[in-house]
Amino acid sequence: MDEGKDDVVIEPEHGEDMGEGKPEEKIAKMREELKSCRQEKQEYMDGWQRAKADYVNLLKRIETGAKASELKGKVGAVETLLPAFDALERAKKHLEARPPSSEDFLAIARQLESAFATLGLKEVGEIGEKFDPMLHEALGQDMTDDSEADDTITAVLESGWKINGSIIRPAKVRVAHFASE
Repeated sequence: MDEGKDDVVIEPEHGEDMGEGKPEEKIAKMREELKSCRQEKQEYMDGWQRAKADYVNLLKRIETGAKASELKGKVGAVETLLPAFDALERAKKHLEARPPSSEDFLAIARQLESAFATLGLKEVGEIGEKFDPMLHEALGQDMTDDSEADDTITAVLESGWKINGSIIRPAKVRVAHFASE
């Protein structure tokens, strides 16, 4: 756009006398005002866009913080319940051989298991599973003559637990060890 050659018609406003100043001066003055208005508009637009981006980032931080707080709360609850659950698990193993009178106790154990599942808690460590130091803590070894069974879990002494992929406690296990002759 050629700023010097606009076809602009200037009509006098109420009380304005066209005799004051030359039309070229008025056009130049109006162009300066237009330029100033455009700059001001751009400053407001830039500020608005920054504020909008800050708001979106704040919402993301709040959501992330809420999820982290929720997970922390779940982990705290689970850590509090784990010792009682471990005691129940040990007692349950001894009671399973008894007559049906132990049903009440087993119902409590199932309730705890259900509560843990609701919290998203998953048990870690099964017999026959490959030993993983990120998931398991080896407390002993059992010798094996089967090379395929090397580094597999032979006994789970205490279950491990994870929630949302985070290990709360590794499983305490015994591991098969193959000794070549």
